Amino acid sequence: MEKIHFIITGGTIDSHWDPIKDTAVANERSIMPDFVLRLNLPFQLDFTTVCMKDSREINDEDRMQIVRTIEASNSATFLITHGTYTMAETARFIKGHLKRKDCTVLITGSFVPLTDIIRSDGGFNMGFAIAQLQHLGHGVYLAMNAQVFEADQAEKIIHEGRFAPRIS
Repeated sequence: MEKIHFIITGGTIDSHWDPIKDTAVANERSIMPDFVLRLNLPFQLDFTTVCMKDSREINDEDRMQIVRTIEASNSATFLITHGTYTMAETARFIKGHLKRKDCTVLITGSFVPLTDIIRSDGGFNMGFAIAQLQHLGHGVYLAMNAQVFEADQAEKIIHEGRFAPRIS
């Protein structure tokens, strides 16, 4: 793996806590490039921001833009940052619409904004995802809670704050 193309969509990982709204709010500008560049990774890095949304606001047009970004890229390795509410849905959408079969796509995010570095799972999830990208075969995956799931095998267990294998 020589290159990672990061595709940014917002979500909690790329948000900040707004005490007035009492919720996480997507940043106007992504912090992912600054965060990742400070890791001094031995790979060429590309960054594309598709949107900066809570994942509950991501729609199929946003998902198609992710697919188009992957199709147009000269990279074979992609890490997508995404909100947790609909990341499994987005993974399944990408798997169903992506024509390329020569690439590895991994989606990750966090339950706590990365800006709250002490409590956030974001840094761990990003590092875990980058490490897993080096070992996964071609396909679409989701990485959360120190686990990797194939696109159609993951679901968020909201009341437990974790991901688990999808029960069909």
